[in-house]
Amino acid sequence: MTSSPPTTLQAPLDVASIRVQFPIFQSQTDGRPLVYLDSAASTQQPESVMGAVGDYHRLHHANIHRGVYQLSQTATRMYEEARAAVAGFLNTAESAECLFTRGATESINLVAFSWGNACLGPGDEILISTLEHHSNIVPWQMVARARGAAVKVIPITDDGEIDLDAYRRLLSPRTRLVAVNQVSNALGTINPVGDMIREAHAVGALVLVDGAQWVAHGATDVRALDADFYVFSGHKIYGPTGIGVLYGKRALLDAMPPYQGGGDMIERVTFAETSYAPLPNKFEAGTPHISGAVGLAAAIDWVRRIGLDRIGAHEQMLLRHATERLEAIPGLEIKGRARHKSGVVSWVMLDPPIATLDVGTRLDLRGICIRTGHHCCQPLMDRLGVSSTARASVGVYNSLEDIDALADALGEMVDEERGKTRSKASGGGESDPVYPGAAAESPRAAADEIAEVFEFLPDWPMRHQHIIDLGDRLPAMPESLKTPENAVHGCQSTVHIAARLKPGTRDVVEFLADSDANIVRGLIALLQQIYSGQRARDLLDFDAESFFAGIGLDQHLSMSRRNGLASMVQRLRQVAQRYAG
Repeated sequence: MTSSPPTTLQAPLDVASIRVQFPIFQSQTDGRPLVYLDSAASTQQPESVMGAVGDYHRLHHANIHRGVYQLSQTATRMYEEARAAVAGFLNTAESAECLFTRGATESINLVAFSWGNACLGPGDEILISTLEHHSNIVPWQMVARARGAAVKVIPITDDGEIDLDAYRRLLSPRTRLVAVNQVSNALGTINPVGDMIREAHAVGALVLVDGAQWVAHGATDVRALDADFYVFSGHKIYGPTGIGVLYGKRALLDAMPPYQGGGDMIERVTFAETSYAPLPNKFEAGTPHISGAVGLAAAIDWVRRIGLDRIGAHEQMLLRHATERLEAIPGLEIKGRARHKSGVVSWVMLDPPIATLDVGTRLDLRGICIRTGHHCCQPLMDRLGVSSTARASVGVYNSLEDIDALADALGEMVDEERGKTRSKASGGGESDPVYPGAAAESPRAAADEIAEVFEFLPDWPMRHQHIIDLGDRLPAMPESLKTPENAVHGCQSTVHIAARLKPGTRDVVEFLADSDANIVRGLIALLQQIYSGQRARDLLDFDAESFFAGIGLDQHLSMSRRNGLASMVQRLRQVAQRYAG
C-alpha cells in the first residue's frame, strides 16, 4: 500500500465554519487575523477537544484501573474507550496493541530500548533515511552503540525522495529493523512506506513507521500496511500535547521487556521477583495522561467526522497554491520537490539573501506564524547544503487567503531588501579591522543606556525595528576573521565572534562579530555596546541574562534565539576569563 495524496473528488471544505471551532482564530494579532502556518510542529485544538479535556477534569477525574468507586470506574472507562478509538482509527487487530505514550518520540524510544536492547547484537543493522527527524535517529544511534549494531542511512534524491534503489541495496539478512517516517516533517515528502515494508519483510526485517506527520492528513491502516510498529503524537492531529501512541503487533509487544517499572504494569511483586501485567498495561507504568487520552479520542472523532479524504484534498489544494505563489517570488528557492507531498513548503531566500531567522521574525510582525531552523533534521539540512529553511505547513483551518498573506509578505520582504542601500562590503578592510571601543564606563552603565532607549519604545514591533537598525550599523567584520575557530555554536543562524585583548592593555576585551541574520546582528550590536572595550572582570560580573529579560527580549525571542544569545555571551565570558587575572 503506497501512500499518496487523496485523489477522490470531494465537496470543498467550508473553512469559515471550521475556523470558528478554534478559539485561537477568534483573536487578533496586533489588529491582524492570526495566520497560523506551523501545523507540522503542532496543530491548534478545536473547542470540542478542549471541552472533552475540560469535562474530564471538571466532572470525571480520578485515578484509573485501581479504584472500586464509581468515579474511578468512569475515568477508567473513558481512558480505555480512548484506546479503542485509537485502535479503530488505525485499524488494529485489537485495542491492546495500542499503547499510550507521551508522544511519537517516547514511542520510538520505547521500541529502541525495549525491543532493541533485547533483540539487537553485534553485526545487526538498522536502516533509517536521510529524511528522519532527530527522534528517529538518536534513539537508534544510542541502542546501536550499546549493542554493537550499526545504523545505515538510506540516501535521498535531489528532489527530497528516498532513493529506493539504494534502499534495496542496503537491505540484507543483517537488517533487523527499518525505521522511516511516512511524511517528512521538513520537506513534506510522502514516502512509499507500504512498498518499503514489503521489501523489508522479504529479508526478515521489522519496520517502524513514524506517522506523526501523516495521521492528520490521510487514512491510516496499519494492517493493510503490515507495519510492525507505528507511532504518532496527539498534538499533530488537533489533540493535546503530552499524549501519543505506539502501535505494535501483539507477538512483538508480548516478547518485549517492559520499558519502565512502576505501578499498574505488574501482575505480582515480591522482593524476590516481579511478574508483569499483560498488554497494554505492561508498557504503561504509573498514572497515565488520562485527560490527554480523552482529548486525543475527541480529536480523532473530530477529524473523522470531517473526513480525512476531504482534509487531504483541501490541503493538497493549498499546497498547489502555495507552491505556485512562492515559485513566483524572485530569489526564493523551494527545497523538496517530491512528486508526492503533504501540505508542507520549505524554502530559502537567496537573492537577495535573507536569513530564515529573519524571515520568521519579520513574518511574525505581520501575524504570520511559520517555522524556521533545521526542524530537528540537521543531517537532512546538511544533505540539502543549507543550515536551515523557512517552512510553512497547513492544516484543515487554513485558507487560500492565508497562503496569499504569506506570499504577499515574502514579496514585500524581497522588495524591501532590494531597496536597501547599506553596503554589504567589509568596510574596515582585511588588514585593519576596526574593533569598537567602550560605549560607557562600565557594562552596567551601557546596559542602563540601552534600557532607557527600550523604555521609550512602547511595543515589540518598534523594539524589533530598533534592533534591526542597530544591526545595520554594526561594524563590519572582515571575511578573514570568519573562521571555524571563531564560529559560535548553539545559534540558529551563522555567527562568528573574534575577540581580543585591546592593544596596550592588560585586561580590556574588545570584539567584532557578524551573523547572516539581521535580528542577530542587532543583538550583536547590543552585546558590543555592553561588552566591547570593557575590563574583563567587569564583563564577568555583569548579569546579561537578567538584563535581557529586564528589557523584555525573553518574551519575544524563540528558545533557539535565546540559546544563541546565551552562546554568544558565553563565548565572550570565556575570553574574559583568560584576562581577568
